[in-house]
Amino acid sequence: MKDSEILEAMESKNAIKFKEQIYRLMISQLFYDGFQSLAVSLSSAVQAHPTCPPSDRLNHIVSLGLQHEHTLKKPLNKVEMLLGPGLDLEYETDVQTSAPEPALYETAYVTSHKAQCRSGAFSPDGQLVATGSVDASIKILDVDRMLAKSSPDGEMATDQQGHPVIRTLYDHVEEVTCLEFHPRDAILASGSRDCTVKLFDFSKAAAKKAFKTLSDSDQIRCMAFHPTGDYLVVGTNQPVVRLYDTNTAQCYVCSFPSQYHTNAITSLKYSFDGKLYVSGSRDGSIKLWDGVSNKCVGTISQAHDGAEVGSVTFSRSGKYVLSSGTDSSVKLWELSSLRCIIAYTGAGTMGKQEHRAQALFNHSEDFVMFPDEATTSLCCWDARTAQRKQLLSLGHNGAVRYIIHAPSTAAFLTCSDDYRARFWYRRNPH
Repeated sequence: MKDSEILEAMESKNAIKFKEQIYRLMISQLFYDGFQSLAVSLSSAVQAHPTCPPSDRLNHIVSLGLQHEHTLKKPLNKVEMLLGPGLDLEYETDVQTSAPEPALYETAYVTSHKAQCRSGAFSPDGQLVATGSVDASIKILDVDRMLAKSSPDGEMATDQQGHPVIRTLYDHVEEVTCLEFHPRDAILASGSRDCTVKLFDFSKAAAKKAFKTLSDSDQIRCMAFHPTGDYLVVGTNQPVVRLYDTNTAQCYVCSFPSQYHTNAITSLKYSFDGKLYVSGSRDGSIKLWDGVSNKCVGTISQAHDGAEVGSVTFSRSGKYVLSSGTDSSVKLWELSSLRCIIAYTGAGTMGKQEHRAQALFNHSEDFVMFPDEATTSLCCWDARTAQRKQLLSLGHNGAVRYIIHAPSTAAFLTCSDDYRARFWYRRNPH
């Protein structure tokens, strides 16, 4: 055995011993507090041997630990100070949410395409949204103008500010399947069934055509920018994830075919620090990839009991991945163990979905959102407890094919087969 393998085996053995010690402390505390039947049940479930005596030791250890826990927490960074700490189940148990429940959002603006609307995106600063359609067109809309249009004196405000649609881009010949804003520059990337990814410079009002085209051998299904914007991972109907250098248009793939998915790629996302990216596939698995070496570093097989994976996304901390499946289930995965630690249930009134749908966090990561195909309503849960929240009717006359939340404000976008995209917003109550 290699030294690294011996070390890993020792760490694993120590972790098991530590867990056994925790369970023994819990059993002793339950006996001490008078919960005999619970203590016996737990003792039998974990096969505690020898028998645990009654003891108050766990109570003392926890009270000492809680006194010092604050010294282990990292100070909040700028994003956390603005949006809150985000989801971190290692420390938090009682977190007060300040963000509004998604059921309180209202439609602030509706834009229409000439065919089904199936893709959308927010710019990193949340000031712009983009929508893409089966009619091959892309619209870019200004958020402030949409809000001005929907305010009580909206018509007057819009005359002063201008129309919410600031760009309409035509350079694809088939359905626009996915959209991503560049993390730093005024560039919008679009993927299409015409087997191309196009990069548009939307800072130029006259530029209707892309300044760069990445040509692939298959239809583009999903993509994600690296946080620097220098790389773009792209998923197609093929089982191999493509990694494009956006400056040179050079394409890279993982050099180990055994690590590939076995069916089409359905969803891709980078972690916030760019060290990892995650992929979901029609083959039912979720894979984690090293953002530098492009090697697979973890696989969750049958993540949704064999159903197609509809979406994957990282939490801000990078400790968790949120996924959805076409079985209408939504799950939170802990990356250190690749275990499902929370299942958000009760979304699908009809069980299996016809179309893929996205599970997502709101901007503060206090809530998990997922559109229910059968009722065209938005399901919502407390992200930490999985408690169901109020439903929100999304008002579309067709299936919601894409949903995305704003990065730092109480707003989201829904794109539907009824040809429309709706911009939802929570105005501050007066």
